[in-house]
Amino acid sequence: MVQQLPAADTIPADINPYGFKTIPDVLAYTTQQYGPRPAFTSFGRTIDYAELDRLSAAFAVYLQRETNLKPGDRVAIQLPNLIQYPIVLFGILRAGMVVVNTNPLYTPKEMEHQFRDSGAKALIIHKSMAHNAEKIIANTDIQHLFVTQVGDLHDFIKRNLLNAAVKYLKKMEPDYNLPDAIPLRSALYQYDGQQPTPVDVQTSDVAVLQYTGGTTGVSKGAVLTHANLIANMLQAEERLTVPGVDWTETVISPLPLYHIYAFTVAQVVSLLGGHSVLIPNPRDIPGFVKEMGKWRMSTFVGLNTLFVALCNNEKFSEVDFTNLKFTASGGMALNPSTAVMWKEKTGCEIIEGYGLTETSPAVCFNPPDDNRVGTIGLPMLHTDVRIIGTDGNDVVAGEAGELCVKGPQVMRGYWQREKETASSFTDDGYFITGDIATVDEEGYFRIVDRAKDMIIVSGFNVYPNEVEDVLTQHPDIIESAAIGMPDDKSGEVVKVFVVSSNPNLTREEVRDWCKDKLTRYKVPKMVEFAEELPKSNVGKVLRRMLKTPPTNSNAA
Repeated sequence: MVQQLPAADTIPADINPYGFKTIPDVLAYTTQQYGPRPAFTSFGRTIDYAELDRLSAAFAVYLQRETNLKPGDRVAIQLPNLIQYPIVLFGILRAGMVVVNTNPLYTPKEMEHQFRDSGAKALIIHKSMAHNAEKIIANTDIQHLFVTQVGDLHDFIKRNLLNAAVKYLKKMEPDYNLPDAIPLRSALYQYDGQQPTPVDVQTSDVAVLQYTGGTTGVSKGAVLTHANLIANMLQAEERLTVPGVDWTETVISPLPLYHIYAFTVAQVVSLLGGHSVLIPNPRDIPGFVKEMGKWRMSTFVGLNTLFVALCNNEKFSEVDFTNLKFTASGGMALNPSTAVMWKEKTGCEIIEGYGLTETSPAVCFNPPDDNRVGTIGLPMLHTDVRIIGTDGNDVVAGEAGELCVKGPQVMRGYWQREKETASSFTDDGYFITGDIATVDEEGYFRIVDRAKDMIIVSGFNVYPNEVEDVLTQHPDIIESAAIGMPDDKSGEVVKVFVVSSNPNLTREEVRDWCKDKLTRYKVPKMVEFAEELPKSNVGKVLRRMLKTPPTNSNAA
Protein backbone atom coordinates (compact mmCIF):
# COMPACT_ATOMS: atom_id res chain seq x y z
CA MET A 1 0.00 0.00 0.00
CA VAL A 2 1.27 3.49 -0.83
CA GLN A 3 1.82 5.47 2.31
CA GLN A 4 -0.41 8.53 2.82
CA LEU A 5 1.24 11.01 5.15
CA PRO A 6 -0.92 13.42 7.16
CA ALA A 7 -1.57 16.87 5.73
CA ALA A 8 0.53 19.49 7.48
CA ASP A 9 -0.89 22.46 5.61
CA THR A 10 -4.40 23.06 6.95
CA ILE A 11 -5.95 24.48 10.10
CA PRO A 12 -9.48 23.22 10.80
CA ALA A 13 -11.78 26.18 10.28
CA ASP A 14 -14.04 25.42 13.23
CA ILE A 15 -11.22 26.03 15.72
CA ASN A 16 -9.80 29.04 13.87
CA PRO A 17 -12.34 31.86 14.18
CA TYR A 18 -9.42 34.31 14.14
CA GLY A 19 -8.51 33.38 10.57
CA PHE A 20 -4.85 32.78 11.44
CA LYS A 21 -2.66 31.65 8.55
CA THR A 22 0.82 32.08 10.02
CA ILE A 23 2.40 32.47 13.44
CA PRO A 24 3.07 36.21 12.86
CA ASP A 25 -0.72 36.53 12.48
CA VAL A 26 -1.00 35.38 16.10
CA LEU A 27 1.37 38.14 17.22
CA ALA A 28 -0.53 40.74 15.18
CA TYR A 29 -3.77 39.69 16.85
CA THR A 30 -2.40 39.71 20.40
CA THR A 31 -0.73 43.09 19.84
CA GLN A 32 -3.99 44.57 18.65
CA GLN A 33 -5.99 43.03 21.49
CA TYR A 34 -3.55 43.27 24.40
CA GLY A 35 -0.80 45.75 23.42
CA PRO A 36 -0.18 47.29 26.88
CA ARG A 37 -0.42 44.00 28.77
CA PRO A 38 2.76 42.32 30.06
CA ALA A 39 3.81 39.47 27.80
CA PHE A 40 7.11 38.08 29.12
CA THR A 41 9.29 38.67 32.17
CA SER A 42 12.84 37.43 32.76
CA PHE A 43 15.52 38.64 35.19
CA GLY A 44 13.18 41.38 36.35
CA ARG A 45 12.63 42.84 32.84
CA THR A 46 9.09 42.80 31.45
CA ILE A 47 8.05 43.48 27.87
CA ASP A 48 4.45 44.05 26.88
CA TYR A 49 2.88 42.86 23.64
CA ALA A 50 3.40 46.20 21.93
CA GLU A 51 7.15 46.12 22.65
CA LEU A 52 7.36 42.48 21.57
CA ASP A 53 5.74 43.46 18.29
CA ARG A 54 7.98 46.50 17.81
CA LEU A 55 11.30 44.82 18.56
CA SER A 56 10.52 41.66 16.60
CA ALA A 57 9.66 43.88 13.63
CA ALA A 58 12.99 45.66 14.04
CA PHE A 59 14.87 42.36 14.04
CA ALA A 60 13.02 41.22 10.92
CA VAL A 61 14.02 44.48 9.21
CA TYR A 62 17.66 43.92 10.18
CA LEU A 63 17.60 40.39 8.76
CA GLN A 64 16.12 41.67 5.50
CA ARG A 65 18.38 44.69 5.03
CA GLU A 66 21.70 43.83 6.67
CA THR A 67 22.11 40.15 5.77
CA ASN A 68 21.91 38.06 2.62
CA LEU A 69 19.32 35.75 4.18
CA LYS A 70 16.21 34.90 2.15
CA PRO A 71 12.75 33.59 3.06
CA GLY A 72 13.01 29.90 3.82
CA ASP A 73 16.56 30.12 5.19
CA ARG A 74 17.08 28.53 8.60
CA VAL A 75 18.07 30.63 11.60
CA ALA A 76 19.12 28.91 14.84
CA ILE A 77 18.27 30.24 18.30
CA GLN A 78 20.45 29.04 21.16
CA LEU A 79 19.31 30.97 24.22
CA PRO A 80 18.13 30.31 27.76
CA ASN A 81 14.75 31.70 28.89
CA LEU A 82 15.43 35.38 28.23
CA ILE A 83 12.96 37.91 26.83
CA GLN A 84 15.24 38.11 23.78
CA TYR A 85 13.95 34.64 22.83
CA PRO A 86 10.37 35.53 21.79
CA ILE A 87 11.63 38.73 20.16
CA VAL A 88 14.05 37.01 17.80
CA LEU A 89 11.65 34.09 17.30
CA PHE A 90 8.90 36.32 15.94
CA GLY A 91 11.43 38.42 14.07
CA ILE A 92 12.74 35.40 12.18
CA LEU A 93 9.23 34.26 11.27
CA ARG A 94 8.17 37.76 10.21
CA ALA A 95 11.09 37.77 7.78
CA GLY A 96 9.74 34.54 6.28
CA MET A 97 12.57 32.40 7.63
CA VAL A 98 12.59 29.14 9.57
CA VAL A 99 13.42 28.86 13.26
CA VAL A 100 15.81 26.13 14.43
CA ASN A 101 15.35 25.79 18.19
CA THR A 102 18.65 24.73 19.76
CA ASN A 103 19.40 23.45 23.25
CA PRO A 104 21.67 26.02 24.95
CA LEU A 105 23.49 23.25 26.83
CA TYR A 106 24.60 21.40 23.72
CA THR A 107 28.23 20.40 23.37
CA PRO A 108 30.17 21.70 20.34
CA LYS A 109 29.71 18.30 18.65
CA GLU A 110 25.94 18.42 19.13
CA MET A 111 25.81 22.02 17.93
CA GLU A 112 27.77 21.16 14.80
CA HIS A 113 25.45 18.27 14.00
CA GLN A 114 22.29 20.33 14.35
CA PHE A 115 23.61 23.36 12.46
CA ARG A 116 24.96 21.24 9.61
CA ASP A 117 21.88 19.05 9.46
CA SER A 118 19.48 22.02 9.37
CA GLY A 119 21.66 24.08 7.05
CA ALA A 120 21.34 27.04 9.41
CA LYS A 121 22.78 30.22 7.96
CA ALA A 122 22.49 32.41 11.05
CA LEU A 123 22.69 31.90 14.80
CA ILE A 124 21.51 33.90 17.81
CA ILE A 125 23.46 32.77 20.85
CA HIS A 126 24.09 33.77 24.45
CA LYS A 127 27.65 34.90 25.19
CA SER A 128 28.13 32.05 27.66
CA MET A 129 27.96 29.59 24.75
CA ALA A 130 29.87 31.61 22.15
CA HIS A 131 33.17 29.86 22.93
CA ASN A 132 31.56 26.59 21.84
CA ALA A 133 30.29 28.15 18.63
CA GLU A 134 33.82 29.33 17.89
CA LYS A 135 35.02 25.73 17.83
CA ILE A 136 32.63 24.55 15.13
CA ILE A 137 31.24 27.51 13.21
CA ALA A 138 33.76 27.11 10.38
CA ASN A 139 32.34 23.63 9.74
CA THR A 140 28.81 24.95 9.22
CA ASP A 141 26.94 27.21 6.78
CA ILE A 142 26.45 29.91 9.42
CA GLN A 143 27.28 33.32 7.95
CA HIS A 144 25.69 35.63 10.51
CA LEU A 145 26.17 35.38 14.27
CA PHE A 146 24.34 37.47 16.86
CA VAL A 147 25.43 37.42 20.52
CA THR A 148 23.51 38.64 23.53
CA GLN A 149 23.84 38.86 27.31
CA VAL A 150 21.38 38.52 30.17
CA GLY A 151 20.93 42.24 30.75
CA ASP A 152 20.91 43.49 27.17
CA LEU A 153 17.32 44.76 27.23
CA HIS A 154 17.49 46.36 30.69
CA ASP A 155 18.22 50.03 31.33
CA PHE A 156 21.84 51.24 31.24
CA ILE A 157 22.68 50.74 34.92
CA LYS A 158 21.01 47.37 35.42
CA ARG A 159 22.25 46.13 32.05
CA ASN A 160 25.86 46.73 32.97
CA LEU A 161 25.48 45.38 36.50
CA LEU A 162 23.80 42.16 35.34
CA ASN A 163 26.21 41.55 32.49
CA ALA A 164 29.24 42.21 34.69
CA ALA A 165 27.93 39.89 37.39
CA VAL A 166 27.42 37.05 34.92
CA LYS A 167 30.83 37.52 33.31
CA TYR A 168 33.08 38.40 36.23
CA LEU A 169 31.41 37.15 39.40
CA LYS A 170 29.73 33.97 38.14
CA LYS A 171 32.39 33.52 35.43
CA MET A 172 29.81 32.13 33.03
CA GLU A 173 31.12 33.79 29.87
CA PRO A 174 34.42 32.26 28.74
CA ASP A 175 36.51 34.28 26.32
CA TYR A 176 35.95 33.69 22.62
CA ASN A 177 37.20 35.02 19.31
CA LEU A 178 34.40 35.68 16.84
CA PRO A 179 35.29 39.06 15.33
CA ASP A 180 32.29 39.14 12.99
CA ALA A 181 29.72 38.55 15.75
CA ILE A 182 27.01 41.20 15.91
CA PRO A 183 25.67 42.43 19.28
CA LEU A 184 21.99 41.52 19.25
CA ARG A 185 21.09 44.68 21.16
CA SER A 186 22.52 46.82 18.35
CA ALA A 187 20.62 44.86 15.72
CA LEU A 188 17.33 45.23 17.60
CA TYR A 189 17.57 48.97 18.09
CA GLN A 190 19.08 49.88 14.70
CA TYR A 191 15.67 49.64 13.04
CA ASP A 192 13.47 50.22 16.07
CA GLY A 193 10.08 51.54 14.94
CA GLN A 194 10.33 50.27 11.36
CA GLN A 195 8.29 47.53 9.71
CA PRO A 196 9.68 44.63 7.66
CA THR A 197 8.91 44.18 3.99
CA PRO A 198 5.86 41.89 3.71
CA VAL A 199 6.75 38.30 2.85
CA ASP A 200 4.48 35.79 1.14
CA VAL A 201 4.35 33.02 3.74
CA GLN A 202 1.83 30.20 3.34
CA THR A 203 0.11 28.21 6.07
CA SER A 204 1.80 25.11 4.67
CA ASP A 205 5.30 26.60 4.86
CA VAL A 206 7.83 25.31 7.39
CA ALA A 207 7.96 27.46 10.53
CA VAL A 208 10.23 25.48 12.84
CA LEU A 209 12.73 22.64 12.71
CA GLN A 210 12.26 21.14 16.16
CA TYR A 211 15.00 18.64 16.93
CA THR A 212 14.27 15.54 18.91
CA GLY A 213 16.30 15.00 22.06
CA GLY A 214 18.48 12.39 20.45
CA THR A 215 17.93 9.88 23.27
CA THR A 216 17.76 7.03 20.75
CA GLY A 217 20.55 8.19 18.47
CA VAL A 218 21.45 11.29 16.46
CA SER A 219 18.80 13.98 16.87
CA LYS A 220 16.44 14.57 13.95
CA GLY A 221 14.61 17.70 12.92
CA ALA A 222 10.83 17.43 13.02
CA VAL A 223 9.41 19.62 10.24
CA LEU A 224 6.64 21.70 11.81
CA THR A 225 4.60 24.01 9.62
CA HIS A 226 2.73 27.16 10.56
CA ALA A 227 -0.42 25.04 10.27
CA ASN A 228 0.93 22.40 12.68
CA LEU A 229 1.79 24.89 15.39
CA ILE A 230 -1.29 27.10 15.05
CA ALA A 231 -3.61 24.08 14.96
CA ASN A 232 -2.12 22.72 18.17
CA MET A 233 -2.25 26.13 19.82
CA LEU A 234 -5.96 26.39 18.98
CA GLN A 235 -6.60 22.80 20.05
CA ALA A 236 -5.02 23.61 23.41
CA GLU A 237 -7.03 26.81 23.73
CA GLU A 238 -10.25 24.84 23.23
CA ARG A 239 -9.30 22.14 25.73
CA LEU A 240 -8.00 24.41 28.46
CA THR A 241 -10.51 27.24 28.32
CA VAL A 242 -12.88 27.14 31.28
CA PRO A 243 -15.70 29.71 31.44
CA GLY A 244 -15.02 32.31 34.10
CA VAL A 245 -11.48 31.11 34.84
CA ASP A 246 -8.66 33.38 33.62
CA TRP A 247 -5.80 30.94 34.09
CA THR A 248 -3.34 32.98 32.00
CA GLU A 249 -3.08 36.02 34.31
CA THR A 250 0.42 35.11 35.47
CA VAL A 251 1.98 31.89 34.20
CA ILE A 252 5.16 30.56 35.78
CA SER A 253 7.12 29.09 32.84
CA PRO A 254 10.23 27.21 33.99
CA LEU A 255 10.55 24.91 30.98
CA PRO A 256 12.96 26.08 28.27
CA LEU A 257 11.42 27.83 25.26
CA TYR A 258 13.53 25.77 22.87
CA HIS A 259 11.48 22.74 23.98
CA ILE A 260 8.25 22.20 22.05
CA TYR A 261 6.14 21.90 25.22
CA ALA A 262 7.03 25.38 26.46
CA PHE A 263 7.21 26.76 22.92
CA THR A 264 3.55 25.96 22.21
CA VAL A 265 2.24 26.77 25.68
CA ALA A 266 3.79 30.25 25.43
CA GLN A 267 1.81 30.84 22.24
CA VAL A 268 -1.43 29.70 23.87
CA VAL A 269 -0.76 32.09 26.75
CA SER A 270 -0.08 34.89 24.26
CA LEU A 271 -3.25 34.21 22.33
CA LEU A 272 -5.22 34.77 25.52
CA GLY A 273 -3.28 37.88 26.50
CA GLY A 274 -1.47 36.18 29.36
CA HIS A 275 1.83 36.95 31.08
CA SER A 276 4.65 34.37 31.07
CA VAL A 277 7.24 34.64 33.83
CA LEU A 278 10.28 32.89 32.36
CA ILE A 279 12.58 30.99 34.71
CA PRO A 280 16.10 30.89 33.17
CA ASN A 281 17.49 28.22 35.53
CA PRO A 282 14.83 25.92 37.05
CA ARG A 283 17.58 23.61 38.33
CA ASP A 284 18.39 26.24 40.94
CA ILE A 285 15.45 25.21 43.11
CA PRO A 286 16.07 27.72 45.96
CA GLY A 287 16.35 30.56 43.45
CA PHE A 288 13.31 29.28 41.58
CA VAL A 289 11.19 29.18 44.74
CA LYS A 290 12.35 32.69 45.65
CA GLU A 291 11.24 33.98 42.23
CA MET A 292 7.87 32.24 42.57
CA GLY A 293 7.36 34.07 45.85
CA LYS A 294 7.31 37.39 43.97
CA TRP A 295 4.19 36.51 41.99
CA ARG A 296 0.54 35.67 42.59
CA MET A 297 0.62 32.99 39.93
CA SER A 298 -2.51 31.73 38.23
CA THR A 299 -0.84 28.88 36.33
CA PHE A 300 2.21 26.68 36.69
CA VAL A 301 3.61 24.68 33.78
CA GLY A 302 5.93 21.81 34.73
CA LEU A 303 6.70 18.12 34.72
CA ASN A 304 7.01 15.34 37.28
CA THR A 305 10.64 15.74 38.37
CA LEU A 306 10.21 19.48 38.80
CA PHE A 307 7.07 19.07 40.91
CA VAL A 308 8.94 16.65 43.18
CA ALA A 309 11.98 18.91 43.55
CA LEU A 310 9.85 21.91 44.42
CA CYS A 311 7.66 20.07 46.92
CA ASN A 312 10.77 18.87 48.72
CA ASN A 313 12.12 22.40 49.13
CA GLU A 314 11.59 23.71 52.67
CA LYS A 315 10.66 27.22 51.46
CA PHE A 316 8.08 26.04 48.93
CA SER A 317 5.23 26.01 51.44
CA GLU A 318 5.78 29.74 52.02
CA VAL A 319 4.78 30.61 48.44
CA ASP A 320 1.33 32.19 47.96
CA PHE A 321 -0.84 29.71 46.02
CA THR A 322 -4.20 31.35 46.70
CA ASN A 323 -4.50 32.47 43.05
CA LEU A 324 -3.23 29.21 41.50
CA LYS A 325 -6.01 27.90 39.27
CA PHE A 326 -4.25 25.55 36.91
CA THR A 327 -1.17 23.30 36.92
CA ALA A 328 -0.20 21.61 33.66
CA SER A 329 2.00 18.53 33.39
CA GLY A 330 3.63 17.07 30.30
CA GLY A 331 6.99 15.97 28.96
CA MET A 332 7.07 12.76 30.99
CA ALA A 333 4.73 10.54 32.98
CA LEU A 334 3.18 12.06 36.10
CA ASN A 335 3.45 9.80 39.15
CA PRO A 336 0.16 9.59 41.10
CA SER A 337 2.09 10.17 44.34
CA THR A 338 3.49 13.40 42.88
CA ALA A 339 0.00 14.58 41.96
CA VAL A 340 -1.17 13.96 45.52
CA MET A 341 1.84 15.76 47.02
CA TRP A 342 1.40 18.80 44.76
CA LYS A 343 -2.31 19.05 45.59
CA GLU A 344 -1.51 18.90 49.32
CA LYS A 345 1.17 21.61 49.03
CA THR A 346 -0.60 24.02 46.67
CA GLY A 347 -4.29 23.19 46.85
CA CYS A 348 -4.33 22.84 43.05
CA GLU A 349 -4.59 19.55 41.19
CA ILE A 350 -2.31 18.74 38.26
CA ILE A 351 -3.89 18.40 34.81
CA GLU A 352 -1.83 15.97 32.76
CA GLY A 353 -1.44 15.86 29.02
CA TYR A 354 0.67 14.01 26.50
CA GLY A 355 2.55 14.98 23.40
CA LEU A 356 5.73 14.68 21.39
CA THR A 357 8.08 16.86 19.42
CA GLU A 358 6.59 15.39 16.26
CA THR A 359 3.05 16.44 17.21
CA SER A 360 3.65 20.12 18.00
CA PRO A 361 3.29 18.67 20.80
CA ALA A 362 -0.17 18.00 22.33
CA VAL A 363 -2.01 14.80 21.41
CA CYS A 364 -4.16 14.35 24.52
CA PHE A 365 -5.04 16.46 27.53
CA ASN A 366 -7.34 16.04 30.48
CA PRO A 367 -10.37 18.34 30.45
CA PRO A 368 -9.96 20.64 33.49
CA ASP A 369 -13.57 20.02 34.47
CA ASP A 370 -13.23 16.22 34.26
CA ASN A 371 -9.63 15.48 35.18
CA ARG A 372 -8.71 11.80 35.65
CA VAL A 373 -5.42 11.55 37.54
CA GLY A 374 -3.25 8.79 36.14
CA THR A 375 -4.47 9.31 32.59
CA ILE A 376 -3.37 11.64 29.81
CA GLY A 377 -6.99 12.52 29.14
CA LEU A 378 -8.85 12.69 25.85
CA PRO A 379 -7.53 13.36 22.33
CA MET A 380 -7.47 16.98 21.20
CA LEU A 381 -10.06 18.11 18.68
CA HIS A 382 -9.51 16.76 15.15
CA THR A 383 -7.06 14.21 16.52
CA ASP A 384 -7.51 10.51 15.90
CA VAL A 385 -5.62 8.21 18.26
CA ARG A 386 -5.30 4.46 17.75
CA ILE A 387 -3.70 1.75 19.83
CA ILE A 388 -2.37 -1.11 17.72
CA GLY A 389 -1.00 -4.52 18.60
CA THR A 390 2.00 -6.29 17.13
CA ASP A 391 -0.19 -7.41 14.22
CA GLY A 392 -0.97 -3.83 13.29
CA ASN A 393 -4.63 -4.09 14.23
CA ASP A 394 -6.46 -2.05 16.85
CA VAL A 395 -6.54 -3.61 20.31
CA VAL A 396 -9.63 -3.82 22.49
CA ALA A 397 -10.28 -1.32 25.28
CA GLY A 398 -8.04 -1.97 28.28
CA GLU A 399 -5.41 -3.86 26.28
CA ALA A 400 -1.93 -2.36 25.89
CA GLY A 401 -0.54 -1.52 22.47
CA GLU A 402 1.42 1.09 20.58
CA LEU A 403 -0.15 4.53 20.41
CA CYS A 404 -0.48 6.08 16.94
CA VAL A 405 -1.86 9.50 16.07
CA LYS A 406 -3.19 11.46 13.12
CA GLY A 407 -4.18 15.12 13.19
CA PRO A 408 -3.39 18.63 11.91
CA GLN A 409 -0.64 19.00 14.52
CA VAL A 410 1.38 16.00 13.27
CA MET A 411 4.66 16.96 11.61
CA ARG A 412 5.21 16.76 7.88
CA GLY A 413 8.17 14.45 8.50
CA TYR A 414 11.82 14.44 9.52
CA TRP A 415 14.07 16.99 7.85
CA GLN A 416 15.86 15.39 4.89
CA ARG A 417 15.21 11.86 6.20
CA GLU A 418 12.76 10.21 3.84
CA LYS A 419 13.36 6.64 5.02
CA GLU A 420 12.98 7.51 8.71
CA THR A 421 9.88 9.53 7.91
CA ALA A 422 8.33 6.63 6.03
CA SER A 423 9.08 4.15 8.81
CA SER A 424 7.53 6.47 11.39
CA PHE A 425 4.05 6.35 9.86
CA THR A 426 1.58 3.56 9.26
CA ASP A 427 0.41 2.93 5.72
CA ASP A 428 -2.75 4.94 6.40
CA GLY A 429 -0.87 7.97 7.74
CA TYR A 430 -0.78 7.56 11.53
CA PHE A 431 2.38 8.66 13.29
CA ILE A 432 3.83 5.80 15.37
CA THR A 433 4.76 7.31 18.72
CA GLY A 434 6.75 4.45 20.25
CA ASP A 435 4.70 4.71 23.45
CA ILE A 436 2.69 1.86 24.93
CA ALA A 437 -0.80 2.92 25.99
CA THR A 438 -4.27 1.73 26.95
CA VAL A 439 -7.68 3.34 26.56
CA ASP A 440 -10.71 2.79 28.77
CA GLU A 441 -14.37 2.55 27.81
CA GLU A 442 -14.83 6.32 28.28
CA GLY A 443 -12.01 7.16 25.88
CA TYR A 444 -9.39 8.24 28.42
CA PHE A 445 -5.89 7.22 27.46
CA ARG A 446 -3.14 6.08 29.79
CA ILE A 447 0.55 5.80 28.90
CA VAL A 448 2.02 2.54 30.15
CA ASP A 449 5.59 3.18 29.04
CA ARG A 450 7.98 3.72 26.18
CA ALA A 451 8.16 0.66 23.95
CA LYS A 452 11.96 0.79 23.93
CA ASP A 453 12.10 0.96 27.75
CA MET A 454 9.92 -2.09 28.32
CA ILE A 455 11.60 -4.84 30.37
CA ILE A 456 10.88 -8.46 29.46
CA VAL A 457 11.28 -10.90 32.36
CA SER A 458 10.81 -14.56 31.40
CA GLY A 459 8.53 -13.48 28.59
CA PHE A 460 6.44 -11.15 30.77
CA ASN A 461 6.28 -7.42 30.06
CA VAL A 462 7.36 -5.10 32.87
CA TYR A 463 6.76 -1.39 32.38
CA PRO A 464 9.25 0.82 34.25
CA ASN A 465 6.61 3.45 35.01
CA GLU A 466 4.60 0.93 37.02
CA VAL A 467 7.60 0.00 39.17
CA GLU A 468 8.58 3.65 39.61
CA ASP A 469 5.07 4.61 40.66
CA VAL A 470 5.19 2.03 43.44
CA LEU A 471 8.63 3.13 44.60
CA THR A 472 7.78 6.82 44.79
CA GLN A 473 4.88 6.02 47.10
CA HIS A 474 7.47 5.05 49.73
CA PRO A 475 7.80 7.91 52.26
CA ASP A 476 11.61 7.83 52.11
CA ILE A 477 11.98 7.73 48.31
CA ILE A 478 12.19 11.04 46.46
CA GLU A 479 12.47 9.64 42.94
CA SER A 480 13.40 6.44 41.16
CA ALA A 481 14.10 4.86 37.80
CA ALA A 482 13.73 1.26 36.63
CA ILE A 483 15.65 -0.42 33.81
CA GLY A 484 16.19 -3.94 32.52
CA MET A 485 19.47 -5.74 33.04
CA PRO A 486 20.57 -8.88 31.17
CA ASP A 487 20.05 -12.17 33.01
CA ASP A 488 21.00 -15.68 31.91
CA LYS A 489 17.88 -17.30 33.33
CA SER A 490 15.08 -14.82 32.71
CA GLY A 491 16.48 -12.77 29.84
CA GLU A 492 16.20 -9.60 31.90
CA VAL A 493 15.65 -8.61 35.52
CA VAL A 494 14.44 -5.34 36.97
CA LYS A 495 17.03 -2.98 38.40
CA VAL A 496 16.02 0.23 40.17
CA PHE A 497 17.91 3.39 41.02
CA VAL A 498 16.60 5.15 44.11
CA VAL A 499 17.13 8.67 45.45
CA SER A 500 16.23 8.56 49.14
CA SER A 501 15.78 11.17 51.85
CA ASN A 502 16.70 8.53 54.43
CA PRO A 503 20.38 7.49 54.43
CA ASN A 504 19.48 4.40 56.47
CA LEU A 505 17.03 2.99 53.95
CA THR A 506 18.23 -0.47 52.88
CA ARG A 507 17.94 -2.42 49.67
CA GLU A 508 15.96 -5.10 51.49
CA GLU A 509 13.42 -2.52 52.64
CA VAL A 510 13.04 -1.26 49.08
CA ARG A 511 12.44 -4.77 47.75
CA ASP A 512 10.06 -5.62 50.59
CA TRP A 513 8.03 -2.51 49.80
CA CYS A 514 7.73 -3.65 46.20
CA LYS A 515 6.85 -7.25 47.12
CA ASP A 516 3.65 -6.08 48.77
CA LYS A 517 2.53 -4.16 45.70
CA LEU A 518 3.94 -5.85 42.61
CA THR A 519 3.74 -9.25 40.99
CA ARG A 520 6.82 -11.30 41.76
CA TYR A 521 8.53 -10.93 38.37
CA LYS A 522 8.15 -7.13 38.58
CA VAL A 523 9.95 -6.86 41.92
CA PRO A 524 13.45 -5.37 41.51
CA LYS A 525 16.26 -7.89 41.77
CA MET A 526 18.84 -5.10 41.96
CA VAL A 527 18.68 -1.85 43.92
CA GLU A 528 21.17 0.96 43.63
CA PHE A 529 21.08 4.16 45.67
CA ALA A 530 22.00 7.40 43.93
CA GLU A 531 22.35 11.02 44.92
CA GLU A 532 20.54 12.06 41.76
CA LEU A 533 19.26 10.62 38.49
CA PRO A 534 20.53 11.68 35.07
CA LYS A 535 18.04 13.98 33.40
CA SER A 536 17.58 15.83 30.15
CA ASN A 537 17.58 19.59 30.16
CA VAL A 538 13.81 19.61 30.64
CA GLY A 539 14.02 17.25 33.61
CA LYS A 540 13.11 13.96 31.96
CA VAL A 541 14.91 10.99 33.54
CA LEU A 542 17.31 9.42 31.01
CA ARG A 543 17.00 5.69 31.66
CA ARG A 544 19.40 4.89 28.83
CA MET A 545 22.24 6.56 30.76
CA LEU A 546 21.58 4.30 33.74
CA LYS A 547 22.42 1.25 31.68
CA THR A 548 26.09 2.28 31.73
CA PRO A 549 27.74 0.66 34.77
CA PRO A 550 28.88 3.25 37.36
CA THR A 551 32.55 3.58 38.22
CA ASN A 552 31.91 2.90 41.90
CA SER A 553 28.82 0.73 42.09
CA ASN A 554 26.87 0.36 45.31
CA ALA A 555 24.32 -1.93 43.73
CA ALA A 556 23.19 -5.28 45.05
